[in-house]
Amino acid sequence: MGLSDTAERRASWISNFPPAAWLANYQGAWLQNDLVAGITLAAYAIPVSLAYAAMAGLPPQLGIYGYLLGGLGYALLGSSRQLAVGPTSAISLMIAGTVVAMAGGDAARYIQIATLAAFAVALLCFIAWLLRLSILVRLISESILVGFKAGAGLTIAASQLPNLLGVPGGGHNFLERVIALAGELGSIHYLVLALGLGALLLLILGERFFPGKPIGLLVMALSIALATVLDLAASGVAVTGPVPPGLPSFSGPTLRLRDVEGIFPLALGCLLLAYIESVSAARTFAARHGYVIDPRQEFLGLGAANLATAFGGGYPVAGGLSQSAVNDKAGARTPLALVFASATLALCLLFLADTLANLPKAVLAAIVLTAVYGLINLAAMLRIWRISRVDFYAAAIALGAVLLLGILQGILLAAGASVLLLLARASHPHVAFLGRIPGTDSYSDLDRHPENEQLATVLAFRPEASLLYVNAEAVMDAVMNRLAATDPRTLRLCICDLSASPYIDLAGSRMLHGLHAELASHDIPLRIVGARGRVRDLLRADGIADKVGGLDRLASIDDLIRQAQNRS
Repeated sequence: MGLSDTAERRASWISNFPPAAWLANYQGAWLQNDLVAGITLAAYAIPVSLAYAAMAGLPPQLGIYGYLLGGLGYALLGSSRQLAVGPTSAISLMIAGTVVAMAGGDAARYIQIATLAAFAVALLCFIAWLLRLSILVRLISESILVGFKAGAGLTIAASQLPNLLGVPGGGHNFLERVIALAGELGSIHYLVLALGLGALLLLILGERFFPGKPIGLLVMALSIALATVLDLAASGVAVTGPVPPGLPSFSGPTLRLRDVEGIFPLALGCLLLAYIESVSAARTFAARHGYVIDPRQEFLGLGAANLATAFGGGYPVAGGLSQSAVNDKAGARTPLALVFASATLALCLLFLADTLANLPKAVLAAIVLTAVYGLINLAAMLRIWRISRVDFYAAAIALGAVLLLGILQGILLAAGASVLLLLARASHPHVAFLGRIPGTDSYSDLDRHPENEQLATVLAFRPEASLLYVNAEAVMDAVMNRLAATDPRTLRLCICDLSASPYIDLAGSRMLHGLHAELASHDIPLRIVGARGRVRDLLRADGIADKVGGLDRLASIDDLIRQAQNRS
């Protein structure tokens, strides 16, 4: 084995094991930053993880396991230095809305399926890494993501309002929850409501005046003290209940993947949410700190996080913008901050678990509501409406899907809508019919610039997209409709400008063959200009170059028109 082979293997190993790079460049001055960031992140994670676990219908300690073990897994293989990994609101609600039917009322099986979902997410992450499917981050357009987030925020809020009001609630989607809540407004527990609103007010004011500080932990501590001193549980205030002390025990999933019907659609939905949110957040902080993340490596990072969580009995985790912002603001320089956060959470589980038993659920609901209100971005929806109605309709589809069908079906439908929207746009490209710009030898779209000079004896058109099997017929129809509106006896030449078509497939070339045959029946020659290198290669291989008088990369529309005029 040569030295170059050894160097290549070492570089490949380092690229797949990020700690080898950032530990080698670690500076002693960063240690304090990472330590403070880790403790601060743990302080943020405790109330949020308890709230999300309750939202998912799981024991509270499983939420903490997600931060403790997910952070360690991501620190081992993730490429971001500031991304914080743990349970998220959307995934928690997805688990709650999907696993209930799978478990059939069995509480133990419910936990086992949630843990199996984390294992399935890890498996899909490793498969996606092997297949280089980082294109997933572009599967859902930004417009659809805005609609999806708004729908998720409203759905999560509807699921938490019963805890805030002290009523049972019910329903499986947003509308059912709202209807159920409306019927219970007469039975509001006003002590619970006062406690929840007080917590909500403190959280909002704390976020405004002390941004980046663990206000949630302070509110949680105050509410526990209040509930303990006043024995609020005896007054009908629902509390978290006992949290088993100690660290998670490690074991593999007790269920097999084939034992649970629907586990892979659930895992795929979690993966889409986790990957899109994680990579989006990771890119935000990478740009801020001047480094680049590896989207493919993020599959390994999330896979390791979910695998560690699954072996510890937790449920699917992801990187989130809010917890990562806490980590970043606290000064995190490397993923070592996640290790310190995990160590802090482990100490809390060992020595402070008993103090969490009297945490009111209304306070957890307030924590969730303040964490997700930013998902509902009405300004972004209005901006999309002003700029592009098509994108707004796509966002509205995602919003409606989440509200009516739930988080899992909503994210899958949003992904499908993104693909369909892309195909719809690609299948009907604009075909510009060209006229001469007055006083020049340049040509542009007559529809956009009616002041252009009409070409009396020439039909010049420019497809403004690659010519592919999905749009070749639409381009042909547009040209034929234009020909039908023109007296063919007046035309001496047809010019196809391919300068806006970076790629062409065989169907596009076949379309040009068909257009040439149609024009030839009227003794109208077809010429092609502006074709790029690879486009010319395919057209020559398919024989179209010979039919159109060659493919001169230097020829222009004006050159061809002058040549036609000289011949006449």
